[in-house]
Amino acid sequence: MIQFHPSPSFTVGLEMEFQLVDPDSQDLVDGILPLLRECADVPSIKPEFIQNTVEVASSPARNLTELEAVMRPRIARLIQGCDRLGMALCGTGTHPFCHRPAVASPGSRYRGQSRAAGWLGRHQVTFAAHVHLGLPSGEEALRVMRELKPYLPLLIALSAASPFWQGDDTRFAAFRQRVLAASRSYGPPPDFQDWTAFEHFVATMRQARMLRVIRDLHWDLRPRGDFGTLEVRVMDAQPTLADSLAFAALLRALTRFLRDTRAESTGERALRPLFWWYLKENCFWASRHGIEAQLIVDDEGSLRSLREVARTTLESLEAYAEEDERRGLERLRQNLEGSLPYQRERRIHDRTGSLRDVVRVLCEELREECG
Repeated sequence: MIQFHPSPSFTVGLEMEFQLVDPDSQDLVDGILPLLRECADVPSIKPEFIQNTVEVASSPARNLTELEAVMRPRIARLIQGCDRLGMALCGTGTHPFCHRPAVASPGSRYRGQSRAAGWLGRHQVTFAAHVHLGLPSGEEALRVMRELKPYLPLLIALSAASPFWQGDDTRFAAFRQRVLAASRSYGPPPDFQDWTAFEHFVATMRQARMLRVIRDLHWDLRPRGDFGTLEVRVMDAQPTLADSLAFAALLRALTRFLRDTRAESTGERALRPLFWWYLKENCFWASRHGIEAQLIVDDEGSLRSLREVARTTLESLEAYAEEDERRGLERLRQNLEGSLPYQRERRIHDRTGSLRDVVRVLCEELREECG
C-alpha cells in the first residue's frame, strides 16, 4: 500500500537544477562533492545523478511570496559557495557545447541508476525545474495529473531552454525532451482510474523488479505520496528564479482553474484530454518549434496555434490567480513576446557568435538576480 500524506493546504514547492561551470572556459565542472562540503550548512542543497549538477529545493510554501523568500537566500548561498570554489552556476536545460560524458555521483541509489541506464546515464546530461503541488488526497493527485496532461506541450514550449547540444544549434526549442526520450520512464504518464489502480501498477512493477521506489519513474507528472504532492517535472531548468517562480504561479492557478471548471463541457477550458498518440505528437512538436508549434486539439485533427493556446490560457487564469501569482503570469505573457528562454539563448549566440558567451550571460543573469 502506498500512503498519500495529505498536504495541509494548497502548498507549493520548487526544485531547481543548476549546471556547475568553469567561469573561464564556461564548460561543465564535476564539482558537486566539494560544493556539498562547502554548503554543508544548507541541507536543501543536494546532489543529483551526475556530478556537474546541483539541486536547490524549497520546503513546502503556502504561497509564492513565501516560496521566493525561501529560495532566494538558498540560491545566494549556493552562488557564494561556488565563488569560493572557483565555479559558477548556470540555469538552462542543456549545456550548449560540452561533449564529455558525465560522471555519476557516489551512493548506492546513483550506482543502481548508473547500472540500469548503461551508456545513457553518462550521456543524458540535462537539467530541469520541478514544481510540487500540494494536494489533499491521492485521488485528487491522479485527477489533477489527468487534467494537466493536455497542457504538457504548453509547459514544454514556455519553459524551453535547450536549443543547443554539444556545440550545435539543434533547431529544437527544447532538445532536452529528445535526449530524455531515449530512456524508458520519461514522458507523459499513463492514466489511472483511482489510487488503487496506481498502487496495483506500482506493485506489479516492483514484482517484476522494474521499479524499486516511485522516484524510479521519471514521468512528466508524478504523484508523490510521501510528500503529498503532484510533481510537475516537464520543464527545462530556467535561467533565473523569477522564471521558475512563474511556472509555480502558472501551475497553481491552472490547478484551481481545472478544479473549478470540471463540470464544464464547453467554454473557457481550452485543452481537454486527447488520445495518447495525439498528446505524444503535440509534445514532440512543442519541443521542436516551441511556441510556434501547432497542436492537435480534438479527435478530428483540428489544429490550434500553441501561441494562441498560451494567450488564451493565461487570460483564463487571471481570475484564478492569487495576488502574488499575477507577477509570474505577467512574466510569462512578456516572455511570449520573443523572450522565452530558448529565444533569449539564440539571440545571445546570434549577437556574439559564441556558445561560451551564452553560458557566461546566463551565469551573470542569475548572479545579478540572487548573488
